Amino acid sequence: MKVFWTIDQRTSRRVGRLRQAGFTLVELLVVIAIIGILVGLLLPAVQAAREAARRMSCSNNFKQIGLGLQNYHINYKQLPVHGVGPTNENMNSTTAAILNDGTGFTRLELSYLVGLLPFIEQQALWETISNPLVETDGDRWPAFGPRPTVGSYPPWAADIPTYRCPSDPGFGLPGLGRTNYACCTGDAFYDAEEGATIFVSGRWRYETDSRQMERVRGGMRGAYVPRKSMKFRDFLDGLSNTIMAGEIISSLGDRDKRSVSFTNAKGGFQQVADNPKRCEELGYIDPQRPRFWTDAANVTFGQRGHRWADFHTLQSQMNTILPPNAEVCLVGSSDTYGYAPPSSQHSGGVHVLMSDGAIKFITDSIEAGNSHAPTIYFRALTSEYISATPVGSMSPYGLWGALGTRASSEVIDEEF
Repeated sequence: MKVFWTIDQRTSRRVGRLRQAGFTLVELLVVIAIIGILVGLLLPAVQAAREAARRMSCSNNFKQIGLGLQNYHINYKQLPVHGVGPTNENMNSTTAAILNDGTGFTRLELSYLVGLLPFIEQQALWETISNPLVETDGDRWPAFGPRPTVGSYPPWAADIPTYRCPSDPGFGLPGLGRTNYACCTGDAFYDAEEGATIFVSGRWRYETDSRQMERVRGGMRGAYVPRKSMKFRDFLDGLSNTIMAGEIISSLGDRDKRSVSFTNAKGGFQQVADNPKRCEELGYIDPQRPRFWTDAANVTFGQRGHRWADFHTLQSQMNTILPPNAEVCLVGSSDTYGYAPPSSQHSGGVHVLMSDGAIKFITDSIEAGNSHAPTIYFRALTSEYISATPVGSMSPYGLWGALGTRASSEVIDEEF
């Protein structure tokens, strides 16, 4: 009996020690709660780290574009033209330009990003574009293709990784090949729709129409003048003080004021050109969601950044009139000119590419002068339309506007 009692006693102690080694229900709940709190604290940090990585990748893509532009200039003594391509010299028909029987033409609407392709390791795509293309379904395309609005021409629908910012979630139709990097046309917008080369009296005139060249000299003050070859020698303000290109978001199909422009009730050209805040003051920005237009706004015309090969304002241009991430406000439909500030999905600002190749992050709060000052224009539409801001003036849009001009003699003595 004594032996058995001793064994039972030892067994009881062993069981007791085993029971003491486990967790009680309360202890388990406390541990789970602590893990939940740690996960809640860590997730924002992980998301921030991911965005920081995407932002760095976005900057690196822009850097590659900047290096490509520098190399292009070294090789050709000029920048790639924005608004270029073989065309029918005696025709300006948009209908004829999109034909798939081999007679279509570019209508001088190709962006600077097309000519840049061989300098960003896209030689194969460049070879496809620069040669005639016959497809198995019978479509025939000339060298450099039709208008960049034609989605059935394969190169225009290509997504090029270097032309995309990883922070931008946009993809697929109705976009063709999207882009997030737009060239800078300065602190004015007239006449960015036509540029230096215009179709007049039944033929294209290459920098030979006197009225159009007056318009260009008066209002096209940026690194890029559409349909004109630009050289670094033109940048009298200095390459490090002149923005070459800026970041833009591609439209997600929502009513984001940075990616679509409403067109109803804005009045004529002069009302918009004389007041950069015209679209905002009409009351169509949602007070509950100030980054979006209201349902009453007509935003059916155009989506920003949907066609990398298209030179028009909404697709691959930006200007330094309104500050970064402000609203897009065009005079007319998607192919017209207007206010097109840079924009991004990063917090607080946008990347810009300076003409010397440097990448800068510009905050939304950059000093931008008087956003109600008339933009500069000369002989707009008719000879009667001349801006209240004289041609040749320093930019009325502060440091931001000054960074957009190439030869306006503004003194830049601030950090940006």
